[in-house]
Amino acid sequence: MRAVPRTVEVEIDGLRWSVRVAGSGPALLLLHGFTGSGRSWDELTNAAIAAGCTVIAPDLPGHGGTAWSAPRATVERTADNVAALLRALGYERAHVVGYSMGARVALRLAIARPARVARLVLEAPSAGIADPAQRLARRDADEGLALRLERDGIAPFVDAWERMPVLAGEARVGGGARNSLRALRLGHDPAGLAASLRAAGQGAMEPLHDRLGEISAPTLVIVGANDPVRGRAEAVAAGISGARLAIVPEAGHAPHLEAPAAFIGLVLDFVSEEHVA
Repeated sequence: MRAVPRTVEVEIDGLRWSVRVAGSGPALLLLHGFTGSGRSWDELTNAAIAAGCTVIAPDLPGHGGTAWSAPRATVERTADNVAALLRALGYERAHVVGYSMGARVALRLAIARPARVARLVLEAPSAGIADPAQRLARRDADEGLALRLERDGIAPFVDAWERMPVLAGEARVGGGARNSLRALRLGHDPAGLAASLRAAGQGAMEPLHDRLGEISAPTLVIVGANDPVRGRAEAVAAGISGARLAIVPEAGHAPHLEAPAAFIGLVLDFVSEEHVA
């Protein structure tokens, strides 16, 4: 019988986290992207449980059932809190998979808390924005999005978000999965997403380009061949010693949604190498 994820609540750093946990065996920590949640990983979760992993899929601050505050929603504090979350659940280390915003948290975790990361999988990652003027411009743009969320509510924001060019590849996602994705996005509290935009956007985080060489965990970078910002992921892979780069054909910014079978195979093959005798 397939294990069914259970949702647990854990208080970390004064913040209530909602976390989906299931399975047994080595821990696989899954960190979703902006407007996602722990449920974004359901296909990978089912496959990983069948492969003998314990899946830990939290809702990141401002998303799903996890609370938020501006100081606790930053990439830096979220990475520290994810490390504490692992320990609270009884795990000293985990394989870590992060997508987009979650990949930035995963990068920070691997740099700041290397003992917590066994193997690192980064899907469509960015190391932040190095140029101060461009970083300020991104903060201003994210502030505009946050204000729109607070003014207009969740539905108009999701409509606009799904039309962004970087997400054009989601048109490949089948009808049922696409409807589920949209329902997940519409279920968020707009104030939570606004807090995440302000605190965890690329313009707000400390750029990590000069620290990628500190990552010691074996690393796999996955990017879609048609991702409009593919160069960011390739730069991250180039900056991490020994990192592998996997380019998923005909996929855009979200291979885990657009080409789930290929994505799942890449992840599970990579993390299983840790346990081959």
